[in-house]
Amino acid sequence: MTIFRPLPRSITRPVSALFVILWVVSMVVLVKRSYVDTSAANLATDLARYGSSAEWRGVYYRGEKIGFTVSQTVPRDGGFELQEDGRLQMALLGATTAAALHTSARVDSNFALQSFDFSLDPGTGAIAVRGRVEPLDARRSTGTGPSESGRPLGTAGEVNGRARLVIAITSAGATRTETRGLDQVPVLSQNFSRLLAGGRLKSGSQQRWAIFDPATLRNQPVLVEVGNREIVRNVGERPIPAFRVDMEYQGLRTTSWITDTGDVVREESPLGMITVRESADRAQTLAVPGRVQSDLLEAAAVVPSMRQHIDEPRDVRLMRLELDGADLHNPDLQGGAQTLHGSTIELTDPQTLKPGPSDRDVDAYLKPEPLIESDAPEIRAEAEKAIAGAQGTRARAEKLTRYVNALLDKKPTVSLPSAREVLRTKVGDCNEHTALYVAMARSIGIPARIAVGLTYVRGIRGAFYYHAWPEVYIDDGPERGMWLPVDPTLNEFPADATHLRLARGGLDKQMAILPLIGHLKMRVTDLQLDAKATPILVGQSDLTPITAPAATAPASAANCCWFNRVFKPAGAATAPGTNR
Repeated sequence: MTIFRPLPRSITRPVSALFVILWVVSMVVLVKRSYVDTSAANLATDLARYGSSAEWRGVYYRGEKIGFTVSQTVPRDGGFELQEDGRLQMALLGATTAAALHTSARVDSNFALQSFDFSLDPGTGAIAVRGRVEPLDARRSTGTGPSESGRPLGTAGEVNGRARLVIAITSAGATRTETRGLDQVPVLSQNFSRLLAGGRLKSGSQQRWAIFDPATLRNQPVLVEVGNREIVRNVGERPIPAFRVDMEYQGLRTTSWITDTGDVVREESPLGMITVRESADRAQTLAVPGRVQSDLLEAAAVVPSMRQHIDEPRDVRLMRLELDGADLHNPDLQGGAQTLHGSTIELTDPQTLKPGPSDRDVDAYLKPEPLIESDAPEIRAEAEKAIAGAQGTRARAEKLTRYVNALLDKKPTVSLPSAREVLRTKVGDCNEHTALYVAMARSIGIPARIAVGLTYVRGIRGAFYYHAWPEVYIDDGPERGMWLPVDPTLNEFPADATHLRLARGGLDKQMAILPLIGHLKMRVTDLQLDAKATPILVGQSDLTPITAPAATAPASAANCCWFNRVFKPAGAATAPGTNR
């Protein structure tokens, strides 16, 4: 699994990046410990450029400190440069996990976005995104206005037309460039509060904006409601009058308090994440107790209401369940081993799937994407090595599943998973396994895509946790084929029947799941197991003693994703050619 991922202004202003991280953390299940062990070396970064006018903020998760951000506005010729850095550090699954975020945005004198730099470094190397905005409207852009009806409003000096965004993405020392069309000139979260302060902080007003999210490389619609002016009291600071501003993004709602000059003095985000303006010394003081562990675990767990216990997920042959809190009209809930009948979702064992009419859109899943670099020579070379000797699409897909599982060290990673970067570091959880697998499969002509959702974890109390896995297209002759779920993180081919898909696609699609965390409820109405399944017995005094093998698992086995080696038996991994 991955430790994974946005909303405008969660981490001070790049809320998007903080939510990306929160999404990733939500997918690192069964956290053994979660705390911040801070020191000058751990947080060492060049923050010397931030002067006395810089704004520092502490980042809190459910009342506990997990990081900080610092930002400042620097005058430049004809405009400004908005600079921001953030640090988060936690110990997840017994391993210290840190993330450094950096954003720099160039804007004109009206705070209209001209270019930006964004990077996220989990400690193994940064993923960097650079962007340059080129308005396509005949008039020069000096700003972007809000809309009451979904379209941008035109005011003096503003552009209502479309824009071209030139993006350069750097990972593993290589850079790829692409150009994207946007339906309007974008706003970056860093300059958003300044734009609101430019005469748009009017109590009772509702506005629609397009905020560009550098983590997902998309313009995202944001609904803004400006409330009354309130007095904000932060610890260690004098009371400050500021407007309450509620923002809704992909079903998530954040609240910010913004002054007349565009300063953000406090932000409260979904899932218990808060940023508060603090002194530099206070912001950089981190001390997160182990209570965060149980909070993260509780937020990530979906405990089902069910009569029958699941001892081994791979023994499940059919499961019917009802979800409360999810959009059942989502087309991603249908297809493959998963079908929707009214309000009931039926999951069948993918081993029983049969080919059907071919998918006409299958070629789209052979193309490279910004973080799925299937056209990279090193990705293709590794994939060819992985499938050496395998004949046929199914055999190649299975061999690739086993190869990726063995290739990566199972460690939690707070990152934007780039396939090229994952291949370089050979470290990660479910997001990293999935990104690398999808890229490698596409590079050798096997259509593949990302699925995210829930899968059942036995042990502790038995619950479903958020997870990511690939789906591969198995061609079965002319006009025949099928999408098959596989799980390189858990070394399953195909994936077991407890994999409940909630969405397909990259981070921009996965963010739709964020509102479900902590609110989703599940009731299992029918469960059918393999007739030969043997229940796992615990506490029987008359059982024959089991002799432990002489060899012991390496210490790193405990630092793995989910229950890949912690909660699933060590001997559960199957050899190529066998089911799972």
